[in-house]
Amino acid sequence: MKNILLFGAGKSATCLIDYLLANAPRQKWHVTVADHDLALIKSKTGKSYYVTPAAIDIKDQSARQKLVQETDLVISLLPPPLHIIVAKDCLQFGKNLLTASYIDPEVQKLEKEIEKAGLLFMYEMGLDPGIDHMSAMKLIHSIEKKGGQISAFRSYCGGLISPESNDNPWQYKISWNARNIVLAGSSGATYRDKGKVKEVPYEHLFDQSKTIHIPSLGKLAYYPNRDSVGYMSAYKLEEIPTFMRATLRYPDFCEGWSTLVKLGLTDDTQKIQTDDLTFYKWTTQNMKVIDKQLSNEENIANHLGISAKSKIIRQLKYLGLLNGEVINQGEQTNATLLQTIMESKLSMEQSDKDMIVMMHEIEFERRGMTTRLHSFMISQGEDNMRTAMAKTVGLPLGIMAKLLLQEKFNLTGLHIPILPDIYNPVLKELEDYNIRFEESFE
Repeated sequence: MKNILLFGAGKSATCLIDYLLANAPRQKWHVTVADHDLALIKSKTGKSYYVTPAAIDIKDQSARQKLVQETDLVISLLPPPLHIIVAKDCLQFGKNLLTASYIDPEVQKLEKEIEKAGLLFMYEMGLDPGIDHMSAMKLIHSIEKKGGQISAFRSYCGGLISPESNDNPWQYKISWNARNIVLAGSSGATYRDKGKVKEVPYEHLFDQSKTIHIPSLGKLAYYPNRDSVGYMSAYKLEEIPTFMRATLRYPDFCEGWSTLVKLGLTDDTQKIQTDDLTFYKWTTQNMKVIDKQLSNEENIANHLGISAKSKIIRQLKYLGLLNGEVINQGEQTNATLLQTIMESKLSMEQSDKDMIVMMHEIEFERRGMTTRLHSFMISQGEDNMRTAMAKTVGLPLGIMAKLLLQEKFNLTGLHIPILPDIYNPVLKELEDYNIRFEESFE
């Protein structure tokens, strides 16, 4: 019997838990799911014989380490800042670790120790990052094997609401960690375009969004995602003129979010007192001129240089940002308060479905002919629990866990999933869950 320990039972864990428990009888696994919320764990694990729910405070060292010591493999779906705690435990007790989160500077410091201990820490094993790496590397390796010279690589991915559930002016509903949504892009973005490195600061990230056409969906907006340049060496495309990884949204979302950034409502650096503060006063906290003879809508519109009847004003009203209701939530950062508002106003209803859209564009030359390859994937969720986001984040982790426990490869160190031994079997099994790519050439 092999033991698997999963930290975190949140939004992204649902389909992973389903997968682990479905495979447990045949693979002879026992799964422990650890989270601070016992009711949440039980709502996702049911009464399976193959699971043990563990309600713990992740910062309780003795309780956490006891679970790590007793397992064969650890999977972490905790908030990103907490992965390092689990990573150090895994290193101390000699356990392999899988997570969907980005490699961060703290775990990078442990790289030599992980390798020396003969352990595998597989990071970025989810959707984006994760499926994007695997599907991109499969294309890149295939093109290069046939003698193609790549000159441009662009990769786009977004968690969106399905068209049939797209019923609010933001064209968005929350299908994953709301805090990550609020802070997305806060470090700006860096990418390479036609030989030049472009740096986009956070305050301009959303107002410079462009659009691409996705088959069967039409136009989607995109903005560059984090540090694309840092992945050029991992993909072994250091010399190509154009390399960009980007996030997809419906165009209306980017326009609205750019407004929230300009108003300072996504700032997470300073706390403000919200007791006796109205939502309108909070929204206008950085506005210098407010004409009391004008309506709330007109004041905001004048500040933004738009019409009081514009779509952006409708978006702000939808979130309740222009009303005189008192907040009364004590000291909060703007970002934390915005997160609370979003969770209230933009949550998915039980019957809502989300959608994952991913597309790669690769330009290459072979035998003197230039070709552009498009490879895209659209995955839809079932409802507000078994979402496309939960499926595409969780299933790669589950499949990777199975391959690792079956000892299908001998890999140690700190890695992301860019090797054929990993991406070939994972992508193949993902097709069983209708997560597959379609390709076209120009």
